[in-house]
Amino acid sequence: QVQLVESGGGLVQAGGSRRLSCAASGPTLAYHAIAWFRTAPGTEREGVSCINRSDGTTYTTDSVKGRFTLTIDNAKNTAYLQMNNLQPEDTGIYYCATDPDLYCEGRLSAGDFTSWGQGTQLTVSS
Repeated sequence: QVQLVESGGGLVQAGGSRRLSCAASGPTLAYHAIAWFRTAPGTEREGVSCINRSDGTTYTTDSVKGRFTLTIDNAKNTAYLQMNNLQPEDTGIYYCATDPDLYCEGRLSAGDFTSWGQGTQLTVSS
């Protein structure tokens, strides 16, 4: 099973930027896509963005479209979530996830993913 480790969270002011990283290790040939989810207190885990390794195609949820960009460096087995113009509602724990059978094709469902990182906290102050 692929292991995932997120990094890059922290405290940022509204309007600022942050880049999160998701490093994959283990049988990295066994996954086709990496996704980012986030959760805030009292909310369900929300799919943010997903990227396919083979061609870099992405899916991004409407609430962050135009502000968040997901890229992948296959040589480093690392995905990067660049987040710009951050708002307080972006506060939460950000998780990356993958599954050997999944490609990014549209709306993300947390239940479809079997490998998860431990999460990284992002706090956006107003």
